[in-house]
Amino acid sequence: MTNQTWVLRQRPVGDIKDSDLELVESPLGELPDAHVRVKTIYLSLDPTNRIWMSDTDAYLPPVAIGEGMRGGSIGVVTESKHLLVQVGAIVNTGLSQWALYNDIHGDMVNVLPEIPGLPLTAFMGPLGATGMTAYFGLTDIGKPKEGDTLVVSAAAGAVGSMVGQIGKLHGCRVVGIAGSDDKCQWLTETAGFDAAINYKKENVADALDHHCPDGIDINFENVGGEIMDAVIARLNDFSRMPLCGLISSYNDTEATPGPYNFANLLMRRTLLKGFIILDYLDRFPEGMQAMAGWLAEGKIHYETDIVEGLENAPSSLERLFSGKNLGKLVVRVSQEP
Repeated sequence: MTNQTWVLRQRPVGDIKDSDLELVESPLGELPDAHVRVKTIYLSLDPTNRIWMSDTDAYLPPVAIGEGMRGGSIGVVTESKHLLVQVGAIVNTGLSQWALYNDIHGDMVNVLPEIPGLPLTAFMGPLGATGMTAYFGLTDIGKPKEGDTLVVSAAAGAVGSMVGQIGKLHGCRVVGIAGSDDKCQWLTETAGFDAAINYKKENVADALDHHCPDGIDINFENVGGEIMDAVIARLNDFSRMPLCGLISSYNDTEATPGPYNFANLLMRRTLLKGFIILDYLDRFPEGMQAMAGWLAEGKIHYETDIVEGLENAPSSLERLFSGKNLGKLVVRVSQEP
């Protein structure tokens, strides 16, 4: 049997190029003791994949040149030398490699429960890292309460779409910012947002004035750049700003200026806190219980954007940066058993 692994060959400059990664075939060796061999079913594609390719000071070391690309995945155990993980179990591999097979210590995988009525892809979205990012970022840092105005950038993405719906469940007025009329329609008609702004067609500052006449209490920031500047200018006193991502600058080749109105955070006494979902690993059961309950009650809606084939993983990352995806972007590497 052979494995296929995407290996980082050089660090991208700007947008990812075909030569930055190589799909390498290699024989599968003997499985080490206490390990399990997991065949990937779904591979998660996330903006942070781009961060890990760069040699920058980040929350995790960069992927080394010549090393398999890092990512999250769900798969089926095809071989086990661990007493507590059985062949046939569906597991979350945590951070493994962009590969057809991953050999992982059995203590490092989480066997997924079967929840009637929920597809396996739910564990990549609302019950996965993106759902937990939305839940803890908003509830722990944003501290939503009845009557707050919540603005969410990249609102039709995997995290943003969950944030807005959780905000509604806490009684917020929710305004999303997205990049197409179809996405804006999904946000208001399916996800229940009060309003949505198409930043590619509308003047964001004017639209925020219209949809947030009483200012903004919570800014869940995923994008950065000019959109973030427009939101910061309209924050209320004692507002909160969970800083989840700055995707607009991840492919930049020079330092990104701004925010240009940073002083307003002082004047408004805004709480701004950056966070990484790894900060909340020990609280995942709390978040998953809440999200699973809302899903069961039909209070949370989500979309999964599925790309077919491991060979398409690098090229599909572009969908995140051009705004082509709706909801959670994943690669189907193999069929569900």
